[in-house]
Amino acid sequence: MRVNCKSGNIMSKLIKRFFGRQSFVAGALIISAGGFISKILGALYRIPLTNILGGEGMGIYQMVYPLYCILLTVSASGIPAGIARLISSGRAPGAEKSAFKLYGFIGVLGTIAMFLLAKPLASAQGEPAVGLCCKLLAPAVFFVAVLSVVRGYFQGRHNMIPTAFTEVCEQLLKVLAGVAFAWQFRGNMPLAVGSTLFAVTLSEGFSALFAVMLYRGEYNRRPLFPERSAGYGAILRYTVPITFTAIAMPVSQLAESIVAVNLLRSAGLEATALYGIFSGCAVTIINLPVSVTYGFAAASVPKIAPLASSGDVQSARAAALKAILITLGVAIPFSIALYVFAPLAADIIFRSRTAEQNALLVRLVRIMSINAVTLSLTQTASACLTALGTPVRATAVQWVTCALRVGLAALFIVRGFSVDGVAIASNIAYFVAAAVNLWYIIKVKANSNALKSKRRSV
Repeated sequence: MRVNCKSGNIMSKLIKRFFGRQSFVAGALIISAGGFISKILGALYRIPLTNILGGEGMGIYQMVYPLYCILLTVSASGIPAGIARLISSGRAPGAEKSAFKLYGFIGVLGTIAMFLLAKPLASAQGEPAVGLCCKLLAPAVFFVAVLSVVRGYFQGRHNMIPTAFTEVCEQLLKVLAGVAFAWQFRGNMPLAVGSTLFAVTLSEGFSALFAVMLYRGEYNRRPLFPERSAGYGAILRYTVPITFTAIAMPVSQLAESIVAVNLLRSAGLEATALYGIFSGCAVTIINLPVSVTYGFAAASVPKIAPLASSGDVQSARAAALKAILITLGVAIPFSIALYVFAPLAADIIFRSRTAEQNALLVRLVRIMSINAVTLSLTQTASACLTALGTPVRATAVQWVTCALRVGLAALFIVRGFSVDGVAIASNIAYFVAAAVNLWYIIKVKANSNALKSKRRSV
């Protein structure tokens, strides 16, 4: 099938003019800028949303997200990095063709699963409103799967602009529609929260459509898909390890939401509101610098993978360490700023309804400020290990860390730390993850250098 329409020609010209290939640093800066703008919009979005929904509404909002993130991870998380590696290495022409079919199908299954799991999740969390919210958010799983394939294709061609552009577009639409829906249905809390989540579905659907248009524009004078395409085995070989690593965090968040909310409720506290302040507000602020460093993680894969595939392991590892050092250089100042300016950030980004909630938010941000470094480092290190073709150790570390996070959160709540205990547990867990991943990369390089010296002496 050939696409030779006028709109396709226009889109093709647009791609060539504004969506061309970039260098590693330029690509990293572009995707970082897109992620940062997206996170800023998301943070600004929480200001009116928190004021409309309150702590209870934000608690319901955040209870829904862990299940969504799990299904999203299975359906989409490994696609951009996996497809990017396949395309950048040149080993699998037409990888996106198989990925469209495979992950489109998985995305449909994910949407159905979220519908079916809505009621059981609501029962487990003790919050009936969660069921409706899950159903309204469910179609987004499919849309993100399609969107991720296109993003992976362009990233593999060293073009980060489509990823950054679609991220900003989807976030902007989510903000506008979400606030409008929340205000319209503010008298009915379950419907107000559900409608804001439906705005996510709308934004992902629009972004997926636009991304497919960009892809079709690039192929307007040749087949929409290449005649040759990578087999499903090749796709899964690269995406499954990434997915298995990435799914650990949303699984731990889901377990954390169930454990923390129930333990806080059993202690006689306003569990939903407290968890809403933690996960809906504090975590959002902490994730702002993490979104900046995400660009270096995403851009490192197409840079490192060809070097590793060609056997130039030393250069690949050098590129990985460079990405990690840049990540630290960006994340550390952000971490310090978060601690120092926590009251200002809380006041600007979130205007909590009570002085007590505001004090809690400031305290949580300061407790978790170290996570700006540890999460950023873990994110970049995992991407580098994947690009080097050694994701198994990072996956194991991620799962052990997430289990540690949930276990410590439960222990600290029982010990009387309230929701502060959840924040402390997160600090400890991701410090361990960052330290072990960094140690592994340095150790491998050291061993490699030792082996090289030994060979020279012989």
